[in-house]
Amino acid sequence: MGKEITPLISRRQAILSFATIGAGALITPHSIFGVSNAKDKIRFAIVGDVGTGDGDQIRTANQMAAQHSKGAFDLVIAAGDNIYPNGSGKYFERHFEQPFSSLLRDRVNFYAVLGNHDVKSGREDQNQYALFNMKGRNYYTIKQGDGLAEFFMLDSTDFDNVQAAWLEDALKKSTAKWKIAVFHHPIYSSGTKHGSDMRLRRQVEPLLTKYGVKAVFSGHDHIYERTKPQNGIQYFVTGAGGQCRRGDVNLRSDFRAVSYDEDNHFMVVEIDDKRISFQAICENGSILDSGIVK
Repeated sequence: MGKEITPLISRRQAILSFATIGAGALITPHSIFGVSNAKDKIRFAIVGDVGTGDGDQIRTANQMAAQHSKGAFDLVIAAGDNIYPNGSGKYFERHFEQPFSSLLRDRVNFYAVLGNHDVKSGREDQNQYALFNMKGRNYYTIKQGDGLAEFFMLDSTDFDNVQAAWLEDALKKSTAKWKIAVFHHPIYSSGTKHGSDMRLRRQVEPLLTKYGVKAVFSGHDHIYERTKPQNGIQYFVTGAGGQCRRGDVNLRSDFRAVSYDEDNHFMVVEIDDKRISFQAICENGSILDSGIVK
C-alpha cells in the first residue's frame, strides 16, 4: 500500500512527488527527446477521451500541433472515447476534423480504438471512418518502422474469446522489436471513477505477459497515470485529452508511480532500437512526466 500524501500547496505537487522507479523502467529527467526524423525512429502522439468538441479539446489539439511542429509525428493514436457523447458520425466534423485540422492538413494518420461512449451509437460509423484508419475492423495491428514496433489495437468494449484468440495468434507471429498494446479500459488504474478493469485484466494480461508486450496505453479514467511496472509491462492511463476529472486519483493505490488529475494532457512517444521514450504534456505545454522504458 502506497503511503498517503497530504497536499500542502497543491494536489499536483503531492501527486507528482510520489514518483517511483520500478523494475523494467528507467525514469530520466524531462529532456529525454533528441528530436529526429531518422528512419530508425518512430515518433507518435497518443490521446484518450478527447472528442468533446469544446475548448478543452481544442487546447489539447493545438498543443499537439505545436509538438508536431517541433518534430513530426509519424502517427497519432486515439485511445477511445474519440467522439462524445455517443460516437456518432454526425459529430465527426466538430469533434474531430475541426480541432485536429492542422494535423490532418499535414497528412498525419490517426488510428483509433473504440471506447464505451463510441459504441453507444457510433461503432460502425467509427469502424468505417476513413480518418480513423480502422478499415471496418474493431481490432487490428499497426506495423511501424520496418519491424521496429507493432501496435495491437484492441476493442475492450467487446473483448471476447474470438478477439482473444486473434490477439494470441498476432502476438505469437509478431517479430517486432517492441510490442505495444492499446485499448480503452485500463487494467491498472488508480482512478476512483472507474479504476482497474479486473475482468479484462484476467482476459488480456496473461497474453501480454507471455508474448513480451512492453507498454500498454489506455484511457477511460480522465487522469494521467504511469504505473509501477506490472509483470514486466509498463502501463499508462492517458484519458484526459478532452476533459480532466479533478481529484480522481486514489492516493492510496499501491501500483501508481506518477498520477495527475489537474489538467488535460496527451502523450508524445519516441521509439528506437534501444528504448521507448515518453513525455506526458499538459494542454499549456508543461511536461508533467517523462521517462524511458527498456
